[in-house]
Amino acid sequence: MNAWQRISCSLVVLALCGSSEVRAQTRSGTAPDAETILSRMAQARAENRSHLRPYSVTRDYKLFGKEKTATQAEVTADVTFVPPDLKHYAIRQASGLGLGEKIVRQMLEHETNIVKDSGATDMTPANYDFRFVREEEVDGQLCYVLGIVPRRKSNTLLHGQIWVDATSYQLRRAEGEPGKSPSWWLRESRIVLTYGDVGGMWLQTASESTANVRFVGPHTMVSRDVEYKISELAAGIASATSR
Repeated sequence: MNAWQRISCSLVVLALCGSSEVRAQTRSGTAPDAETILSRMAQARAENRSHLRPYSVTRDYKLFGKEKTATQAEVTADVTFVPPDLKHYAIRQASGLGLGEKIVRQMLEHETNIVKDSGATDMTPANYDFRFVREEEVDGQLCYVLGIVPRRKSNTLLHGQIWVDATSYQLRRAEGEPGKSPSWWLRESRIVLTYGDVGGMWLQTASESTANVRFVGPHTMVSRDVEYKISELAAGIASATSR
């Protein structure tokens, strides 16, 4: 495996690491204690899953080197999801360094597989311990910031913090480093995940994964969901592809 192949595999693991919740200490004051926050998060997660509908999304990926103003590669992909565990993707277009498309394909392959076992990366007491850190506003919305520590060493879990909406108890943001290094090739790995409302469904809508790759330097993969289509048509497309 050459250096670029190692970078590709490493950034894929890094970019897919994330989506997680927690376990707990308590805090006195105006905010609910950690156990209450955890319980309400679980309720919000269950309610959100009951609202999931088939959808398709156009997603934009950009790969940067040391200078984040210079894009090394850009890839656009269409992703179709049918609850509870069916995903399909297609690359619409790709430009720049071929490494970018290779990373995106590996990311999407992993994404279609991991949705079949979401419990392994969910933010639950089975996967995390947590502690209350502070209250903080995100986009004008009060959030509870919780420190998260994986209960096992895994490169698909985060060691860092999450921002929980104080009204809906949905995740607004998660940030940290992998609970286990994805690769010897990566140092100073950092992941940021952003969540939002999409037609009444709470989904991850963006991500940014940064790592210092040995002998090559810093690389960053940024993804943004551009356009959603929520309809029964998405279900037909994905079901036909599955068959």
